[in-house]
Amino acid sequence: MIVVCEFMTPSGLERLRLGGLEVLYDPNLWKDRARLKAQLAEATALIVRNQTQVDAELLEAAPKLRVVGRLGVGLDNIHQPELKARGVQLYFARGINANAVAEYVMAAMLHLARNLSGAARHVAEGGWNRSAFGGFELMGKTLGLIGLGEVGLRVARRARAFGIRVVASDPLRLEWESAVEDLEIGLISTEEVLRQARFLSLHAPLTPQTKHLIRAETLALMPKGAYLINTARGELVHGEDLAVALGSGRLAGAVLDVTDPEPLPEGHRLRGVEGLWITPHVAGLTAEAQEAVGLRVAEGVLQQLGRL
Repeated sequence: MIVVCEFMTPSGLERLRLGGLEVLYDPNLWKDRARLKAQLAEATALIVRNQTQVDAELLEAAPKLRVVGRLGVGLDNIHQPELKARGVQLYFARGINANAVAEYVMAAMLHLARNLSGAARHVAEGGWNRSAFGGFELMGKTLGLIGLGEVGLRVARRARAFGIRVVASDPLRLEWESAVEDLEIGLISTEEVLRQARFLSLHAPLTPQTKHLIRAETLALMPKGAYLINTARGELVHGEDLAVALGSGRLAGAVLDVTDPEPLPEGHRLRGVEGLWITPHVAGLTAEAQEAVGLRVAEGVLQQLGRL
């Protein structure tokens, strides 16, 4: 049996069913940990998104489990050493939603530079103050990338098409050397990226080293009036310090597609902060990306189970 405990596209589910195994699909099952554990007693595969914590406790309830499929790329909700110790394979959709996230980053930069929503709201309310909504051009500005994987490189490629200068830090990505050269990306230290970036976009994984990477000390390195975009993990940013930086004018604006926690509770410090736009973790959720992710993970799981 294959248990799918978070949302999966119909095409992905149909592909799973063609493998000839029973598929239990309940997109809200992750919310009921006890019921999920009970369903896993006979499961050979589990498919999750980012809400389900796949840890020792959950795996203990799944003695027949052979593979975990992740509908996305972030793996911080999956305890990989525990999977390895139990001989459970992991399959995830590496790079499959990179285009969607890269386009979101470009949309965020354009939003911060031109404030179309503010201008449209101003007109809808009866205004016509043209001088208040001129904004500025992206051409010639510097974009700093922290993390230069599939998404970071695609952001860089699109930014270069806009005439934006790109600098980045990611010492682990030596395999991207030729692309870095072709795109004329300046590979420098994280500290120098912070010092130079008019726009800073985060694409690093969540690790003990990257948690709260963006905090008071690092925000102080950025040029006054810079902008932050985070589509990676909410825990990369210290929420209180971000609110202070926006309130003081250290940052001119920020767009967060991820927060810590998700969603933000009522009364959270980041709610209602001027110059901050928060979206509900949708950067990679285009129709095209979700179709591709569902099909890719379905086929990967079936392959691991010997059903392809």
